[in-house]
Amino acid sequence: MKFLFMLHLLLLSYFLAAQQKPNIIYIMADDLGYADLSCYGRKEYSTPHLDHLAEQGVKLMNAYAGAPLCTPTRTSFMTGRYPARTPVGLMEPLRWGHKDSIVGLTPDYTSLPTLLRKAGYETYLVGKWHLGYDPKYSPNKNGFDYFFGFNAGGIDYVSHKNPKGIPDLYENETPVIRNGYLTDIWADKVVSLIRQTHQRPFFLSVQFNAPHWPWQGPNDPAYPDTLNWHKGGTPSRFAAMVKSLDEAVGRIIAAVDSNGLSKNTLIIFTSDNGGEEFSDMGIYRGKKETVCDGGIREPAIVRWAGQLHAGSVSLQPAITMDWTATILAAAHAKADPAFPLDGINLLPYLSNIKKIKPRTFYWRLSQEFHQKAIRHGKWKWIMTEEGEFLFDLNADPGEKNNLLTIYPKKVQLLKNKYAGWERLMLKPVEL
Repeated sequence: MKFLFMLHLLLLSYFLAAQQKPNIIYIMADDLGYADLSCYGRKEYSTPHLDHLAEQGVKLMNAYAGAPLCTPTRTSFMTGRYPARTPVGLMEPLRWGHKDSIVGLTPDYTSLPTLLRKAGYETYLVGKWHLGYDPKYSPNKNGFDYFFGFNAGGIDYVSHKNPKGIPDLYENETPVIRNGYLTDIWADKVVSLIRQTHQRPFFLSVQFNAPHWPWQGPNDPAYPDTLNWHKGGTPSRFAAMVKSLDEAVGRIIAAVDSNGLSKNTLIIFTSDNGGEEFSDMGIYRGKKETVCDGGIREPAIVRWAGQLHAGSVSLQPAITMDWTATILAAAHAKADPAFPLDGINLLPYLSNIKKIKPRTFYWRLSQEFHQKAIRHGKWKWIMTEEGEFLFDLNADPGEKNNLLTIYPKKVQLLKNKYAGWERLMLKPVEL
């Protein structure tokens, strides 16, 4: 009886708190590996602000990206659906050529900010877009009241130019010039937006480009035109980029708290895919551009004071589309029936109202790489250029022991499920 009474109080508290629409801040890092934060195991440097955020909220240990590359993952967040359901999500990723310039997210596919705006929210995007270069694909055309950021996949942190040497910093759809290191510029803008007077609850999508190349810390110069952006990195420069990101997030959290918004602000921090050469993926195999867990496992931290237990650790499997569904649920906003969500509301699982829910996730790469993967409960089937693999992630999270020949029936079950999912997706776009 005591347990039922406590459960009733918990559910009542959750219900009453949900009557007031919270402010929502979604922070996404770019190419941040699973173990690149010290609270996830990084030893070479510390990330005290994000570590503190984890101490104040819930740290997820089984969070995944919707794809191992940025454009499809960002598509999955903006639509709440698998990236392969939307034309722009087929681009792996959007590049700078003419072919890709004619593709982007359009209002034909209902976006998260569009749904939030209908629910009475102010909507802001600061940072990376990477879902279309033409103004008809801009954030403003897809539900954001205000945009301050860049359109490309990468940008020089100092000159603010894309790899073709073209300035790529915009306020809404107008080119602008700012001086400074981009991570600091994003933090400045977000803090100013938090501090301004709001007549309605706000949704802030903060899309850092750190620690994506080019490899530039706060004290580094602009990249010379002759240097490939993939080159020039060092472990110390990468550490400076991540520490700068950590400090920027700390400033954002401080602005929330100092303005008395902490109890009515849901904050989510995660990344868009696995890291690259200087990242730490912990025990997980692979990196960005692979469907191995190192390419898709993400750090993920959620804070909602009074609603989620501080210092909690969750084993609930989650994926990018879940954040979309979670944000809509917190905002009491409805999805578009024409575009059903592929994610679930995680709040009942992160608050321990519900037990861990087994999940089935799918991934696909079809352009420069050809890979497929499904995670079904503890089982993961992968097909890559190297062959087929079956792993028991509970016993073998590092994906080292291939069980393909030991469990042929399980392999066939997973392949059948994958084939059924793929029939519902759009056909791949060849390079």
